[in-house]
Amino acid sequence: MSGKFVTIDGPGGVGKSTVAEAVVELLRTEGRPVFGTREPSDSPIGQLARRGTEEYRGMAMACLIAADRYRHVEHEVRPALARGEIVVCDRYIASSLVLQVLDGVTRDVVWELNRQADMPDLAVIINARADEITKRLDQRGPHSRYEREPGGTERECAAYYEAARFLMAVGVPVVQLDASTTGAQDVARAVVAAIKEPWMRGR
Repeated sequence: MSGKFVTIDGPGGVGKSTVAEAVVELLRTEGRPVFGTREPSDSPIGQLARRGTEEYRGMAMACLIAADRYRHVEHEVRPALARGEIVVCDRYIASSLVLQVLDGVTRDVVWELNRQADMPDLAVIINARADEITKRLDQRGPHSRYEREPGGTERECAAYYEAARFLMAVGVPVVQLDASTTGAQDVARAVVAAIKEPWMRGR
């Protein structure tokens, strides 16, 4: 159960970050060594990407995100895995295959930019009905231009299903969870259960 790389992705407003935090806490409660992290990372280049969504678009943003990813993997993910920890990362390649593609970069180009990064042992993709996500976004307010664009939620939801199919086709283990009527804690418990699946032990 040690040294596993788990990523959690999903449309803005689906509750992904809340689930990622809950997964980390559940694993810690069980006494498992766990390292919670996120992308864009908290490094200077990650902060540039995180704060620059209004200024950087298309290929510029895709390259910023990829550069941050390679640094993040080298300086945070791999050392944590080497210590035998379960790495839980809030956003990873699936988000690039969605957001950068919706931003006008082709999927092939996005994949070429990112395919040398370490692939997760388990990619969790949380999705939900677009109308439910829209309600949540209306309550908390949009966090980025991706969430403000008319019809953006519908496109994001559909794109995450496509990203899941793509990742499975290239050999990445993917678990898809629906959060339309399920709370964050229940989704987090489902993620932890997936991490404990016997097939994960050999990865």
